[in-house]
Amino acid sequence: MTEIIPYLIAMACLILMSAYFSATETAFSSLNKTRLRTLAEKGSRRAQAAIRLHDNYDSLISTILIGNNIVNIATASLGTVMFVSLYGDIGATISTAVITVVVLIFGEITPKSIAKDCPEQFAMFSTPLIRLLIAVFLPLNWLFSLWKKLISKLFRVKREDKMSQEELLMLVEEVQQDGSIDEEEGSLLRNAIEFPELRAEDILTHRVDLEAVSITSSREEIARVFTDTKFSRLPVYEDTIDKIVGILHQKDFYFGAGLTNKDLREIMTPPLFVLKSEKLSGLLHLLQENKSHVAVVLDEYGGTLGIVTLEDILEELVGEIWDEHDEVTEDFVRKDENLWTVDGSVNLDEFCRFFGIESESESISVGGWVMECMGKIPEEGESFVYDKLAIRVTAIDDRRVASIEVTGTTAEDEKLMESEES
Repeated sequence: MTEIIPYLIAMACLILMSAYFSATETAFSSLNKTRLRTLAEKGSRRAQAAIRLHDNYDSLISTILIGNNIVNIATASLGTVMFVSLYGDIGATISTAVITVVVLIFGEITPKSIAKDCPEQFAMFSTPLIRLLIAVFLPLNWLFSLWKKLISKLFRVKREDKMSQEELLMLVEEVQQDGSIDEEEGSLLRNAIEFPELRAEDILTHRVDLEAVSITSSREEIARVFTDTKFSRLPVYEDTIDKIVGILHQKDFYFGAGLTNKDLREIMTPPLFVLKSEKLSGLLHLLQENKSHVAVVLDEYGGTLGIVTLEDILEELVGEIWDEHDEVTEDFVRKDENLWTVDGSVNLDEFCRFFGIESESESISVGGWVMECMGKIPEEGESFVYDKLAIRVTAIDDRRVASIEVTGTTAEDEKLMESEES
């Protein structure tokens, strides 16, 4: 039996190397590069070297696969020689069964499971040796790189390095579930990711909800509008709301302890006009460039569709901004376990996210979507079913759906039920 000891020692070393290669492959394929960069910025040389290896992933994976195949084949060969010397003709069959199980457990499954739990740490641990092996296998890696280029040309493989918006949102969701960021931070990141896709028409205050004053209004009438609305700026129109000629600021309208004696045209500022398709990122730049807080959104006919304020844009990033004059309202009010009251002006995308449904409607508000689904201007008490939701119109205001009642589960409720079941 003493003659098999060298075989056992050699095979143990080879299996250990197989475990190293398997764990290294898993570590580099599943590590968090951002976390590794953070360690590198703190001065970790191992982290810096690991990042360089990860950036040269083709040479890394080729070296790992070459090394892993060499040690696995060598293990199988030594095992066959040893078992044949012990058991004769059936030794090869025994060797195949034993070596397969041993390599599978100790050379593949176990090291990969360990590396998956701490990929950054293992990647930094394995970096020095793998760098040496890359240098050793340099000729083979060069040949494989040429082979890869040939295959890429033959099959016209195009590499897509950019991460899509959906992938970014999914990444934020995963990081939030891991506990690395809280719900508010996750919401802020999601808003920032979705921000470039939003347009002026998605967040505007529609003309039917617009508070504006006529150029011919008396000072007392204008003062009353400022007092009732608590707004600091008001659009000024001439003849109709479709012809906005200026923006009146409250501080310019009041002078000392009373009202200004100047003509309205002298104190109002020129309006900034934008199209409804203007993206919010561009609109924000325009407002900053023009030192304005209000933009008038035009429809395709040049009429007034609504207005967008600087506060509206900021709220898309950081959430609702309430000041001391705002009346705090909730868009989604829970009446019962599965019964909700929803304001008709709520953004449709927000409504779909809240209840976990999908809609291909081009409507912006929930009220518009309800009328689209029903194919008419509904009356109070009318209802319909959409997906998993039962929807009933509870209030109509000037031919608009002011509020609805929704019976069904929200996206958060469904996640909670799934976690309880698991």
